[in-house]
Amino acid sequence: MVWFSKPLIVGNAMLHAYMTLFMVSFMICGFLLLGKRHVLARSGRGDDHKAVQAAHSRPTLRIGGIGVVASMALALVVFAPEEVRPATTLFSVSLLPTFLAGLAEDLGWEVSPTLRLIWAFVSSCTVMALCGWWITDTGLPGLDWALGFLPLALVWTAIWTSGVCHAFNLIDGVNGFAGTTAVAVALGLAGIAYQAGDPLMVQVALGLVPALLGFLVFNFPLGRIFLGDAGAYTIGHILSWVGIVIALRSPEVAGVSVGLLFFWPVADTFLAMYRRRTKAMSTTRADRMHVHQIVMRGLELGWFGERRRELSNPLTTVILLPLVVFPVVLGVLFWNAPLVSMALIVVLGIVFVWSYLKGVEKIRKTALRRRRLSIARGSAVAAE
Repeated sequence: MVWFSKPLIVGNAMLHAYMTLFMVSFMICGFLLLGKRHVLARSGRGDDHKAVQAAHSRPTLRIGGIGVVASMALALVVFAPEEVRPATTLFSVSLLPTFLAGLAEDLGWEVSPTLRLIWAFVSSCTVMALCGWWITDTGLPGLDWALGFLPLALVWTAIWTSGVCHAFNLIDGVNGFAGTTAVAVALGLAGIAYQAGDPLMVQVALGLVPALLGFLVFNFPLGRIFLGDAGAYTIGHILSWVGIVIALRSPEVAGVSVGLLFFWPVADTFLAMYRRRTKAMSTTRADRMHVHQIVMRGLELGWFGERRRELSNPLTTVILLPLVVFPVVLGVLFWNAPLVSMALIVVLGIVFVWSYLKGVEKIRKTALRRRRLSIARGSAVAAE
């Protein structure tokens, strides 16, 4: 383990670049909000707040990803360090399939989850074809031996990166949650690159943060605009590949440690897949049983009620964010300790599932108790 002993110098040029990226995201999101009524009327998304998985109570724009992705693309093409800019510019081409498929869904053209996942897979294959990047080393001996077989390495890489895209979309359910999770992961990637002595990738990872912050101004705590599928999928795509490139450029970086940064969205996705399979549901069918939805439901039952979602919604993010950040911090601390990181993933996974089951059990008991109390009160009134 290497602790932070080297100073990180941020020059005026970098500060100006980060401010520009923030303003691009901020201004695009603000402009979209000005045309909210027009966009909602044209897209047919005015009743999204009635969807089974919705956590908001009023019609809200789902195209905040336009501002975020535009700013991130600018970071990759214009403001990336000159030494890596040709590669990041080439990489930016891969954003199009994922972004456009997500945007089509956000605008009401009904792109199924399966089709969006396929386009995320296409984006990953585009990176491998154009840039020649794929996962070659995780730090786990048996898996690394298998990844020496090129076709398996390509498939593993495509599954991981497209899976992370989908995972970020699944956690985009309450105000600020997906955005702040992405900020935490980007900072974690910068921390790993910094400890590995790769200042160029530190700048690339940090350049993603102001793009997210420009959006979060409108998204948290009031939820005026959402990332949408275009934003969530593309953010997952960019972050997963930045992690892969950091590991490729610095052999001492353990790939499994990079994976630890993505623990929360990936764990939530696996849990959703298992939950739906056990109920004989399609794994792509939306429900209201994600962790953030359970926490918000608990806040509504215990404190605020369903009519105060302007409180329970953002407070859910405040409660969960430390739990999201914790594995990110562990991934940074154990950036070159693959066996420790793998052990942490297993332990965190067990705790994640156990706490989820306990939370669901408590929610159900509370709901049942309130229902019985309501029936008892109704009977008493009727008797009078």
